[in-house]
Amino acid sequence: MPHNVVIFGEMLWDCLPSGPVPGGAPMNVTLNLHQLGLNSRLISSIGNDADGQNLLAFLHTFDLPVEFIQINQEQETSKVLVNDDDPENIKYTIVSPVAWDFIHWNPEIDKAVASADAFVFGTLGVRNSESLTTLLRLLHHKTIRIFDANLRPPFYDFEIIETLLGFTDILKINEDELEIFADYFNIDSGVNSVCAHLDQHYPMDLICVTQGSKGAMIYNKGKIITHEGYKVQVADTIGAGDAFLSGFIKTYLEKQPLDQVLDFACKLGAFVASKKGGTPRYEITEI
Repeated sequence: MPHNVVIFGEMLWDCLPSGPVPGGAPMNVTLNLHQLGLNSRLISSIGNDADGQNLLAFLHTFDLPVEFIQINQEQETSKVLVNDDDPENIKYTIVSPVAWDFIHWNPEIDKAVASADAFVFGTLGVRNSESLTTLLRLLHHKTIRIFDANLRPPFYDFEIIETLLGFTDILKINEDELEIFADYFNIDSGVNSVCAHLDQHYPMDLICVTQGSKGAMIYNKGKIITHEGYKVQVADTIGAGDAFLSGFIKTYLEKQPLDQVLDFACKLGAFVASKKGGTPRYEITEI
């Protein structure tokens, strides 16, 4: 049976100079996991507007179930202004407030998380207290809880991050976020130093650090597994980290060895970086 994964957070339109494309890290992860053959469900919210209906229509083209996507009558569907002048250093301006700032708890999403094999969450989707309150209720379920830091200034708060770390089994951060964590905790910014500090103070099993074109690594109780990544012609980096996380989740839930988990994650991240947009269509055999 395919594994069940529930993802919590934002779904939106990335407004590029070339035109809008669907995006948002949680939605990207949901679609990648769906294409990889897992049962993935997104908990999010859209406005009662054309942008929201178009996002739902986009998800329907993937045959993705949308029963946990709420429709907010008062807030608009999310948009992000994207500057892709440098394809390896995309810049984002995130409009606020929007529908996914107000995700409300209900028994249906609670039951879905309780029965999931893994639950994925990040920081951006809880910049508002209502969505944060909902997430904190869901995090009490004893599934595998995967925290994708996904820091988007100014929409993160380390008091909240520390609370989320207390519920984290697997943490995924990139090398820039590693330095932000180091600054906050006032420790050396080396991978060993930051990961050892987090491992000592929070109940997590694994820490995964992505390094863009330089690959990635997994920290596991003092041991580090590294991968130099796969070299591709970069179309843009939108969604590459989300694809990496999706590949990680798939192979980790299959209980593959960690070096193989890291290898497949790097493959999928590189593949998506070689395509335009965050959610290219593919068959798993292409990876």
